[in-house]
Order: sequence, then structure tokens, then C-alpha cells
Amino acid sequence: MEVLIQNFSFITWQMLVMWGIGGLLIWLAISKKMEPTLLLPMGFGTILVNLPVAIEGTGVQHVLDTLFSIGIDGAELFPLMLFIGIGAMIDFQPLLSNPKLMIFGAAAQFGIFFTLALASLLGYDLRDAASISIIGAADGPTSIFVATELGSKYLGAIMVAAYSYMALVPLIQPPIIKLCTTKAERKIRMQYKGKPVSKTARILFPIVVTMIVGVVAPDAVALIGFLMFGNLIRECGVMDQISETAQNALANLITIFLGITIASQMKAADFLQVDTLVIIGLGLIAFIFDTFGGVMVAKVMNLFLKEKINPMIGAAGISAFPMSARVVHKMGLEEDNQNFLLMHSIGVNVSGQIASVIAGGLIMALVKAKLGG
Repeated sequence: MEVLIQNFSFITWQMLVMWGIGGLLIWLAISKKMEPTLLLPMGFGTILVNLPVAIEGTGVQHVLDTLFSIGIDGAELFPLMLFIGIGAMIDFQPLLSNPKLMIFGAAAQFGIFFTLALASLLGYDLRDAASISIIGAADGPTSIFVATELGSKYLGAIMVAAYSYMALVPLIQPPIIKLCTTKAERKIRMQYKGKPVSKTARILFPIVVTMIVGVVAPDAVALIGFLMFGNLIRECGVMDQISETAQNALANLITIFLGITIASQMKAADFLQVDTLVIIGLGLIAFIFDTFGGVMVAKVMNLFLKEKINPMIGAAGISAFPMSARVVHKMGLEEDNQNFLLMHSIGVNVSGQIASVIAGGLIMALVKAKLGG
């Protein structure tokens, strides 16, 4: 009984708050089916690391710290391995058949640069401001890679914000899209005129992209290389079983490990800090302006086009693949049940995947050039 009373004495209001956050993430994963492979381990891990036994520094925290050290903070193993799985999932045919969709992928990175300027104005040093801004890439592996490479002291908060917002895209994007568009614009139908893409072109694409990025943004070559290697496995036609494994078993397993490892950084003492909450707020701003940038570029293009573009597809230019494309497609069907935007939004979404990695590489190169390494 004395031991039980003593254990209860360790419980603080901060721990109760974190239990609530963990419970919310689990509820979203199970009840709302929002990225359960990510939110479920994050939610459970959040509760786990905020139990008195974890606070005291027992084996639980040691295991999670080891996972963090090996998978993220040291060799960045988890983000790079996850990119192989993501690459194997991606079908670049909608983009290859309509290359102009790359415009929206580039436009939807606006939030990164806006947040970089805002974080700098708020007093964060350049390395931290750049790392925080990459939350706007809507790409967890890229956020982890950039923050680690730049040595940001806010890696934990950046990871939590990046993956939380990725999973919450279905809640975050719709109200922003509706604020930026009219009902008539959301009803615009787009005919899919995708031309057949040869197998040779599909095989050459990941190779050529890796080579180009290696020259243009060498700091991003590790990320783009693993992403494109995964896609090459998919498209080569001689590694179908490996491709299936990468898309399913590998991607799901790494996502689960990532989720619970990220949760290891959600200890109440670290998480409930002003800086952490500001970073999470800046991450939300980055997402908002990414979505805004993509939509507004589509609206501007419509001023000059005879065949109008549904501006909602611009919002799919963030790198949250394939969640953002699904959000846009669903919103199109809600406005008009014959308005099928999936192929267009998927093309924009995969272009955003490439653009976010390039943006991350450019940001790293600029920071290193400014600070001298």
C-alpha cells in the first residue's frame, strides 16, 4: 500500500495532460481511423513515457532512448528506410503524363520559406529556424533529416509537430481550402487526359531525378536517393516481391517504430514548454501557408487558362502522401459526386514529395553556406 501511495505521489498535472494527449491520439487512430500505424504508437508511447516508472529512468526509457539514438539521432536510419517504402508506393505516371503538375508541388512549399522568415524574426537562430521551417514540408523523414543534419536543439519538438500534422491533414486542410476557394471553384471538373507512359520512362525517371538532385541540391541526395531507389524497385518489374515487402511490411514496421520513438520525446517536462508549443504553432502556420500557396497559384493560373483547373488540387502539393490527395478528392466529391480529382491530386501530391526533399536540401545548403559548414 505504501508503494502504491508513493507511486501516486509522483503523478503531476503535466503527466495528466500528456496522458490526455496520448489518449486523444489513440482515439483519432481507432475511432477516426486517421493514420493508425502512426498515431496509435505515438499515443501509446506518449502515455508510456509519462508514467512514473518511465520518469524514474527505468528500462522503458532506456529502450526508447536506444531506438531514438539508432533510428533517428545517429544514422537517421528510420527516415531513410521509410523513404524506400514510400518510394515503392508512389506511382509517378500521373505526373509524367502531365509534367505541369510539378508547378503546384513547388508552389506548396511556400510555407517553408515563410516560416523560416517568421521563426528568424521570433529570435530562433538560423539552424533552428531552418529546421522548424521544414515542418512545412509535410514530410516527417525530411523534417527529421534536416533537423538532425543542422544540429537543431529542437529535434524532439520538430518530430512531434511534423508527424502530428501529417496525420492530421484531413482535419487541417479542408477549412483552409474552403477559405481560399469559392463553391463554384470547388465544383470545377477536370478531365484526366493522362497519356500512357512507357516502362523505359518509368525506370529512367527515378535514376535521372536522383542525378539531377545530386547536382542541384546535393544535401538532399540521401533522401531523394532512397525515395527513388524504392520507386525503381517498384518500376523495374523484376523485384515484385521486394516491392510488395517495401510498400507494406517495411513501411508499416518502420512507421510503428518511428511513432513510438517520436513519443519518447514527448515527456511532460520537455513537451510542455513555451518553446515546444511555439514550434508546434509555427509548424501549423507552415502547413497553412503551404496549402494557401498551392491553391493560390492554381487560382492565378486560371486567370490565363481556357480550360480551368480546380484550385483545390494545388493544396495536394504538400508532401503528405497520399493523405492530401485523398482529402482533395473527397472534397471534390462532396461538392459534386461526379467530380473525380484523384488522378490530378495524386500527380500534384507526388510532385510535392520531390519538391519537399529538394526544398529541404536547398535550405540545408543555404544555412551551411551562411554559417560556414
